[in-house]
Amino acid sequence: LLLLCYTEEAAVIVSGLKNTDVFVGESATFTCELSYPGVKNVQWWLDGSPLHNNFVTEISEQDGMIHTLTLNDVACHDSGTVTFRAGSLISSAKLLVKGISLLE
Repeated sequence: LLLLCYTEEAAVIVSGLKNTDVFVGESATFTCELSYPGVKNVQWWLDGSPLHNNFVTEISEQDGMIHTLTLNDVACHDSGTVTFRAGSLISSAKLLVKGISLLE
């Protein structure tokens, strides 16, 4: 008899964060997919600062495996490194917020 016991140590990142370029005022979305649900201590960071769910920062998860961060109405100073951490798993990507130059 073989019992398969899934632990969060068995979870791996199936699909990591991707570098994203957006313009000022747009939304930037980052998604990380894990191989197994239930990993504890999930946290998102922007340039080393922890992010929390609010009207600008939307953090969600689907089926406990697909974790999504959406940054709304981004500004130039939001450019930096977005990091997703779940237990010992880490994925990072660059966010580049581009200004809009108005040519008259």
